[in-house]
Amino acid sequence: MQNNALLFGDNEFTSEIQNNIAEHYKNIQVFKLNSDDEYSFDLSDNWDDLSKKYNMNDCIVFCNLENMAENIFLTISLRDSFKDLNIIALSRDKESSDKLLLAGATRILPTTQTTANTIVEILEKPIVTKIFHDILYGDSALKIAEIKVQEHTVLDGKYPSDIEWSREHGIIVIAIVQDDMKRKFIYSSKAKHHIIKSGDIFVVIGYEQDIKDFEKLIGNKSE
Repeated sequence: MQNNALLFGDNEFTSEIQNNIAEHYKNIQVFKLNSDDEYSFDLSDNWDDLSKKYNMNDCIVFCNLENMAENIFLTISLRDSFKDLNIIALSRDKESSDKLLLAGATRILPTTQTTANTIVEILEKPIVTKIFHDILYGDSALKIAEIKVQEHTVLDGKYPSDIEWSREHGIIVIAIVQDDMKRKFIYSSKAKHHIIKSGDIFVVIGYEQDIKDFEKLIGNKSE
């Protein structure tokens, strides 16, 4: 694994990625588009300063611009300059994913997958990436959704560990986002023993009808 992680773009996803990969890289640097500080960059094709500062063969790059057209251009520009660079590109939908792959991204990171373990899985276990990609963007009958818990539901006061998610509801809950916006995977002890309350967001996988039924039961899809 490379020593340097270079993150291009500064937004909510950048912070999440930065926190979650911290223990895997000796140096993590965030570059801001068109800023005034030392680590500013623009969308020109000149990456000479970057290659003088870093051994690009020892870097992994995250293209994380919110504007997808700019993100695609950034990916093309970096790929054109660094043929063997490992580029992870953030994507919001299948169309963007396809374009980023054509632009030269090594792997795609959907915005719904910016949590710690998933990032590591993407970096180290390509088969997991493919499965998630098929669920998110492919023809799989399985779907993934974020559903916010509304007030006074049947889950009020329960613990996730008390519920047989697949048997009772036909879904798998993979993560819970609490009202402080911290995301915990359902298989962690903290998540399992967190009292469910309104405002929590469940990240679930299941068939479309089962997800709709669960959505009716506890709330609405998160915006």
